[in-house]
This record gives sequence, structure tokens and C-alpha cells, in this order.
Amino acid sequence: MLALPISMPLCGLLTDFDSKKKRKVAEINQALNSDPIDVATLRRMAISEGGLLTDEIRCKVWPKLLSVNTDDLPPLPGKELREDNKDYQQVLLDVRRSLRRFPPGMPDDQREGLQEELIDIILHVLKRNPQLHYYQGYHDIVVTFLLVVGDRLATALVEKLSTHHLRDFMDPTMDNTKHILNYLMPIINQMNPDVHDFMQSAEVGTIFALSWLITWFGHVLSDFRHVVRLYDFFLACHPLMPIYFAAVIVLYRGQEVLDCECDMASVHHLLSQIPQDLPYETLISKAGDLFVQFPPSELAKEAAQQQAERTAASTFKDFELASVQQRPDTVLRQRFRERLRGEERTKSILTKPRTNRFVKLAVMGLTVALGAAALAVVKSALEWAPKFELQIFP
Repeated sequence: MLALPISMPLCGLLTDFDSKKKRKVAEINQALNSDPIDVATLRRMAISEGGLLTDEIRCKVWPKLLSVNTDDLPPLPGKELREDNKDYQQVLLDVRRSLRRFPPGMPDDQREGLQEELIDIILHVLKRNPQLHYYQGYHDIVVTFLLVVGDRLATALVEKLSTHHLRDFMDPTMDNTKHILNYLMPIINQMNPDVHDFMQSAEVGTIFALSWLITWFGHVLSDFRHVVRLYDFFLACHPLMPIYFAAVIVLYRGQEVLDCECDMASVHHLLSQIPQDLPYETLISKAGDLFVQFPPSELAKEAAQQQAERTAASTFKDFELASVQQRPDTVLRQRFRERLRGEERTKSILTKPRTNRFVKLAVMGLTVALGAAALAVVKSALEWAPKFELQIFP
């Protein structure tokens, strides 16, 4: 009798959860079956609580978010890619050290087979895109796609991702990566000047967040569920969203930072040890709010400046326009008309009061890049953080 009042609310909560999940799945399927595909709804589903729910759904939605035609996938990479490849030895070393990125308890032969596929995917993308340069940590992103969607689809998705969202990390130098990292402190300053000033006094810089940014947190989070949830979010948003998420992690730990010794070593050690029990949905929601409240264009004067055309933010405009209409035979014809309509929609949406946050964020992922102001990223420079001899990837 005493258990009855407890079990009934629990049953109610479970029923409500199942009901919400079913509604979300139905809405995703409806968006996938629309003609043309309702990418805006798919973005909203990926951003909202719980993300895309299952890997089965991700296999269907991730290609749409990246505008990849699943009916025309490239053939599987061949082993001949390894011959005389300048990146092969480094890729091999990194992949061999990636044991913890595979599910615990996976049989050795299965894991070794996936590692071979991982090597081939990376080398395939690099060979097809000689302008891209491999970086340590790239394999942490590729393995996430491999585990979720399999080798052939992962190859296509990673190639598109590498030429858009990850493009800045794959330059011959780290200049554009440094520029993106330089958005971190202005975001923190907007929300908590005390934490910002403390970190400045400690001269900690932003190098602690480098592995977060260039692996989309895949290297530092141990629970694969949290990794793919973040990938749902990042794939649905502007390329700079990972730096906003990095900022909200620092802000969430603000009191810990202020309680720390005010020196570079202490603060760096604290921040580089990312907690595994973060309230991910709360932080995702907060990162979205901050992006809407402080878009990159408003932070550009405080961030290191680069030529806008060399950053992923500048290429996001055409990339997003292409994903809106996913009929390959109509994309080029409709791009100009969609751009004009998109700019008009942007003006309308951004002037409406109290827009629903998730709807607005999904739109911002599509339309912030369409506004001329948001593409005016980076015209003057901040000094880059002090140079450290630090081990970024343990």
C-alpha cells in the first residue's frame, strides 16, 4: 500500500516520456518524408531535448543535416590508399591509441576491423581533398561517425563535414583554429566578468579548450551517448556552436574557477579535467541561448580577426542554402532565389518578439549565416594566448 503513491507518479512520468518520444519520432519521420525534406524541422529536433534519440534515426537525419545524397555514396576506400601516403604513419599511431573510443567489451577482432576502416576513411578523405591537412584529434570525430552510421556513409559524411564545419582545423597552420578559440573569452566576459577577469589574471589562455573544440568533445567525454547527443546539436547549428558550448562549460564551473589558485597551472589543470556528469541538456539549451543573444558578429571585435572568406563561418551560407533544397538537380537553380527569400525571412524572424527558443535557434543555424552582419566575422586581432608546452592529447 505504501508503494502505491510512489509508483503511480513514476508510471505517469514514464508514460509521458514515451509519449513525447513517439511524437518526436513521428515529427522526424514526417520531416524526412516531406518534399522537399523539411530540414528546418530536422534541425529543431536535433537541437531540442534528447536530440535525435537513436542511432537508427541519426543514420537518416545526419545526411540531411549535411546535405549528403545517400543514393550516390562513394565506393568504399581501398587499401592502396596507404601506399606512399604522407599521413599514414601518424593516422596509424592515433588510431591505435583510440581503444577507449570503442564500446567496452567489444571483441578484439571487431574493434580491430573498425580501426582498419577508420584508417581507410581518413586517408580517403585526405586524398580526395588535398587542401585538407590531418590534425591530431581528427580521428576522434571520424570514429564517432563510423560507430553510428557505418563505414560507407561515414566516409561521405566526414568528407562533407571536413570541407565545411571542420575546415578551419584542417589548414596548414593553426591560425583559424586560434581565431575560433579567441571567441571563448568574449562569451565568458558577457555572462560572468568576474570569471573572465580571474582567468585573464591567471593568464590561462584558451589552450585548455583546444581538444574540446577540434574533436567536438569526442576525445574528452567517456560516455558515447553524450558524444552523439552533442553531435546532433553541432550538426544542426552554426560551425561556431562548439565554442559556445565550451564557454557554457566554463561558466557552469565558474565558482570552481574562482576558488582556484590564480595561476596558469592551477586554472589550466582544473579546466582541462572536464567533468563527466555535466547537465548536458541544460548546457545545450544555454549554449543556444548565448548564440542567439551574442551572435558571432557581435563578438568579432573582441576576437582575433582573420579574413572572413578563410573561415568556416563564411562558407556556411552556401552550405546551408544547399541543404534547404536537397534535390541535386534544383539546388543550383534555386540557390539565388532561396538566398533572397532567406534574407527576407531573417529580417522578419529577428524582429519578432519572444520567439520560441528552439525554433529561433534552428532558424539561426540556417539564417544567422545569411545576414551580412553575421558574416562580417573577423577584421581586427587580439593577441593569441601565451605559448605553452602542454600535452593536449593524453
